[in-house]
Amino acid sequence: MHIGLIGGIGPAATEFYYRGLVDHYVAADRVMDLTIVHADARQMVANLMAGDAAAQAQVFLPLVKRLQAAGADAVAVTSMGGHFCIKELEAISPLPVLNAIPALEANFVQRGLERIGLLGTRMVMESHIYGGVPTVECVIPQGDDLAAVQDDYLAMARAARVTEAQRATFFRVGRDLCEKQGAEAVVLGGTDLFLAFQGQGCGFPVIDAAEVHIEAIFRKSIED
Repeated sequence: MHIGLIGGIGPAATEFYYRGLVDHYVAADRVMDLTIVHADARQMVANLMAGDAAAQAQVFLPLVKRLQAAGADAVAVTSMGGHFCIKELEAISPLPVLNAIPALEANFVQRGLERIGLLGTRMVMESHIYGGVPTVECVIPQGDDLAAVQDDYLAMARAARVTEAQRATFFRVGRDLCEKQGAEAVVLGGTDLFLAFQGQGCGFPVIDAAEVHIEAIFRKSIED
């Protein structure tokens, strides 16, 4: 399968997907066929904050068509935040969309999880991953922590780097989700959160939604 990726939202997340897919293909001794197009993160964030999923799907549509023209067989959005319009995109896309949300649902079922915590954009958290994981109970940051996670996440994604203060916020809130709200694991529902968590000991179980999505894309791409 020729994989098409919509990248740029943000640049660090795009690189994370690219490196992850390369690692899977190398480990499987397979040759990858991949094209990446660039979406504007500022435009996506503006539509996300406005809750305008239809507008963002229309922004993604010409990028999907560009991937189709390049020979892609399917497309994936390299951003959990970008999945806020995934249903709208699926409805108009000329290519199959490799949606992260069903892959996450399957992962939670496989792990036997009943209660998860969420970190990411406000929409990801408040919508409980856009309503796509009904088999588990979702808990989210409370009070000022919800806005703090959103603000620090968006600032980190735009800069493509994490500060120690931002990392401290994510770790503190994640611990609270487990210790105070009973989450069995914390789902990193924002792709750029790997910047804060990768290679770090945070003191609680973590599931990286982007890694689950990357694995699903790889498995689909090598189906005979």
